[in-house]
Amino acid sequence: GEGGSKMQRSRRTAGPDRYVPSRDALRMEVAKFLLTKEKDPAEVSPSKKERQKAWAVRLNGFDVEEAKILGLSGKAQTTAAGEGQALGELPQLRAPGRGTAAQRLRTWRHQLASGSCCAHWDLNLLDWSPQNLLALALDTTVYVWHHISGDIINLMETECITDYVSSVSWGNGGNCLAVGMSNGEVQLWDIQHQKRLRTLTSQVSRVGCLSWNSYVLSSGARSGHIQHHDVRVAQHHVATLAGHTQEVCGLKWSPNGRFLASGGADQLVNIWPSSQGGGGGFAPVQTFRQHQAAVKAVAWCPWQPSVLATGGGASDKRIRLWNVCSGTCFGNVDARSQVSSILWSTNYEELISGHGSGANRLVIWKYSTMSKVTELQG
Repeated sequence: GEGGSKMQRSRRTAGPDRYVPSRDALRMEVAKFLLTKEKDPAEVSPSKKERQKAWAVRLNGFDVEEAKILGLSGKAQTTAAGEGQALGELPQLRAPGRGTAAQRLRTWRHQLASGSCCAHWDLNLLDWSPQNLLALALDTTVYVWHHISGDIINLMETECITDYVSSVSWGNGGNCLAVGMSNGEVQLWDIQHQKRLRTLTSQVSRVGCLSWNSYVLSSGARSGHIQHHDVRVAQHHVATLAGHTQEVCGLKWSPNGRFLASGGADQLVNIWPSSQGGGGGFAPVQTFRQHQAAVKAVAWCPWQPSVLATGGGASDKRIRLWNVCSGTCFGNVDARSQVSSILWSTNYEELISGHGSGANRLVIWKYSTMSKVTELQG
């Protein structure tokens, strides 16, 4: 009858009606970081979005970002014509001299192999821009290599042969290159027009490391001082940070611009606030003294802004993970050789470290257990 059919329709199979995954198994911090990075219009410009989309279609056959579950978007894939237009937005570099791109690259590699760069561990002579341009300092010259065309340009040379380039760092989304010099100068170069914009002078010794925080460029010197430069104004020097007794060889602003981490040849790691204290000066909010050698490798976790990774030199060989808010070290691993650099993945809970004396290699580590994923030799 009618009542029986209603009862039959209301029957359900026993058991849960949906699958709820365990929160412990989710990478919530990474997921939040990826979603924020994708959705924040202030961080990703329309032109950059189109360029990223073109790269994804070119390399994978589809747009990786749109394929992510977290993206929750169903936009149409770019066409081949759209790809060409997006790729055309990259700076058009002019490579001097004759020969094919492969020949110029072989010449560049020969210069590298011949040791024509200032091979000092404290210096930071290599930087890759968001626009896929590689800047490399070889003694008195800065070269820029275009990853797509293979073109290599001679961007600048020091005016005095006794001076050499001691650091390079891309700013302004990759449109401006900061070049630190052995004489204490910092030069700003417009990469699009291959033209020097200005020279910042405030240091009295070589500038071994640079780091950008929006329009503020911070430079670390051999004297142990860190200078803040506001590149928008004529009187660019806005602050001096004195917390190291020896050369500053590692310098990095946190992704949110709240803290500046500095590593020195005095084995110290200092965490500086972005604003002055009550007395009108700058003082470290944290100082870490556990490393037993110079600290060049400093890197902030992109999805947890309070987490910092640091690496020690040949007498230390250790990678440490810090919570800069609490001041605690919650990770410590023996890398078996000096740690020259650290870089975090923006898609996985991993970080990669570069190593010099003892074992020249790259190592990928799992966060936060610091278990080794793999070693890259060669």
